[in-house]
Amino acid sequence: MGIQDAIEEVSSLLGQRLSRSKSDLVTHGASETYFANMPPDAVAYPETAEEVAALVRICAARDCPVVGWGTGTSLEGQAQAMRGGICVDFSRMNRVVDVAQADMTVRVQPGVTREALNEDLRATGLFFPVDPGANASLGGMASTRASGTTAVRYGTMRDNVLGLEVVTAGGAVIRTGTGARKSASGYDLTGLFVGSEGTLGLITELTLRLHGIPEAVSAAVCAFEEVGPAVDLVIATVQMGLPVARIELMDALCVSAVNAYAGAGLRETPHLLLEFHGSEAGVAEQAASFGELATEFGGADFRWATREEDRRALWFMRHNAFHAVKAQYPGKRSLVTDICVPISRLAEAIRACERELAAARIPGPVVGHVGDGNFHAALMFDPENEAEMARAKAVSERLVELALDLGGTATGEHGIGVGKLGYMAREHGGGWEMMGAIKHALDPGNIMNPGKLVPER
Repeated sequence: MGIQDAIEEVSSLLGQRLSRSKSDLVTHGASETYFANMPPDAVAYPETAEEVAALVRICAARDCPVVGWGTGTSLEGQAQAMRGGICVDFSRMNRVVDVAQADMTVRVQPGVTREALNEDLRATGLFFPVDPGANASLGGMASTRASGTTAVRYGTMRDNVLGLEVVTAGGAVIRTGTGARKSASGYDLTGLFVGSEGTLGLITELTLRLHGIPEAVSAAVCAFEEVGPAVDLVIATVQMGLPVARIELMDALCVSAVNAYAGAGLRETPHLLLEFHGSEAGVAEQAASFGELATEFGGADFRWATREEDRRALWFMRHNAFHAVKAQYPGKRSLVTDICVPISRLAEAIRACERELAAARIPGPVVGHVGDGNFHAALMFDPENEAEMARAKAVSERLVELALDLGGTATGEHGIGVGKLGYMAREHGGGWEMMGAIKHALDPGNIMNPGKLVPER
């Protein structure tokens, strides 16, 4: 008994919603970054938690790997089937189950994307704030503990997931958390599954925290001659307690790419993009305070946007920075770094990143959620040039070592997958072995996304 036996039985369960077409397999084996295609043996499209549970029970009995799939936007190989098996695509489980407007919570199936949820919520005066840029699925965002441009004000998925429905590795359906805003009841199982990258179970429903749409929103873009003063301004802004909702950095290479891709028309120097949320008076006061502070650090060419269409254009530019960079370097693949450091060490980390890129002769446009100390360099290399790929990987490794030396982490939001497995022992020490023990206890057959996140047994 094995993978093929599991596929035959799941085919009886799902019928035509189990696909073995080559195009489906290749699509579900792809990565946004540098990993080779690793297709599953079949792709399942369940529509209910009961179907997911039945599928997992079949696979558990036959030692068949199970890998969850949202929209495929993860960057560290989390959704690729390293050992074959069945990929569970949640795109048909895309229903907003219930909006509890008075409680400011919502229950959703995992295939709902963040943009679709906010479109559904428009009439309620509420919104879901976590914004990783890509229109990712909420199940995938929870699985990788995603964050993004608004984390500096609203937090990450860790802060905004109140409860989950999960199919365990044995095929049981459990619920974690409640609709209450806090609890002192037992282990935090919700927190355990958020960020587990599908290695402990499959999320089939989420209860999420919502926030009120702010009365007023003001966005701005501000130019600098060099990255250093822009980063110093970010640190000063955070330390002053100025309540920015977003504060993002693009270096000159990144600005050049978005100019070419989106016709942004920005001066090709480093820029900060920021946004304030609140009352009309509060936003005006915050914007004025930031403007005065920015002038002290050499900020210039301010462009303020209060109309929704202007703000959308601004953040469209930022959210498409990764695609803009890829378009700027046709034929190259990307290795995207994701270090996060204490805010006081941010300038030091970015300056070290610039030195590493220059020494390695690797283009690496920098963009980041610098308000919480997280930034990315998209290291672009020729996949046919082994020496160039090796230099890119060496730069990534040195940046992770630097982040850990500064008291930070290898990944602020992209997660571990397979790409960052090599850094886990140093970052977590004995804690990484404990993660492996939890995995073994909850998934003794090692069928849930094997080869990812935790040490092998």
